[in-house]
Amino acid sequence: QVQLVESGGGLVQAGGSLRLSCEASGVTFSMYAMAWFRQAPGKERDFVSAISGSGVRTNYADSAKGRFIISRNNAKNTVYLQMNSLKPEDTAVYYCAAGQRGFQGYDYWGQGTQVTVSS
Repeated sequence: QVQLVESGGGLVQAGGSLRLSCEASGVTFSMYAMAWFRQAPGKERDFVSAISGSGVRTNYADSAKGRFIISRNNAKNTVYLQMNSLKPEDTAVYYCAAGQRGFQGYDYWGQGTQVTVSS
């Protein structure tokens, strides 16, 4: 049974930082691309960032470039999202996802972790 569990969300002031974690179980972790998405209230779920199974390739939404860093530790079955210079518009539920189709789609999703950035 595949399980993705996010952690690290919380309340932070604008300009602050948070690091999200997502631990996977039930998969051969290094064979999966991992991604972060987010969904703000009343909006669709949007892509934030992705990383290949080896960690060599990464991809970022324009909104995340220069502020967020995705990384992974395959020995710990964990993917991270370091978020810096946070803005109120980053407020959302953040989800991690796993897939084996490169960056083209994801098959497994976590339950999400809330990030709230106050102005």
